Amino acid sequence: MTKNRVLRNFCSIVVLSMAALASIAMFAEGCNTVESPNRQVSDLQITTQVKAKLASDVRASSLTNIDVNTTNGVVTLAGQVESADVRHSAEKVTASVPGVVRVNNNLQVDPASVSIAH
Repeated sequence: MTKNRVLRNFCSIVVLSMAALASIAMFAEGCNTVESPNRQVSDLQITTQVKAKLASDVRASSLTNIDVNTTNGVVTLAGQVESADVRHSAEKVTASVPGVVRVNNNLQVDPASVSIAH
C-alpha cells in the first residue's frame, strides 16, 4: 500500500509539473513578438500620427469610434463612422502618413447615421 501511494504521488507530481510547464510555455509564447523594439516604437509612432491626422483632417463626429492599430507598418482602422465619405477620407488620410505600408479599412458606416442624413 505504501508503494502504491508513493507511485500515485509521483505520478501526480509529474502530471502537475507537466501542466505547469505547458502553461508557462503557452504564456511565454503569447507574450512573444516577432517585431523588434525599434519596429514596435515605429508602429506606435505611426499609430499616433494617424490618430492626430484623422483628428485634424477628417474631423468626423464619429472619430472617437475609430480604433487604429499598427503592426509592421500595416494600419488597421476599425469602428463605426457616419458616412461612406468619412470612411474613404479616413483611409486616404491614413495612407498619407509616412511609414504606412498598407491600410486595412474595416470601418463600418453606421446605418442610423445614413438614414438620418437622407
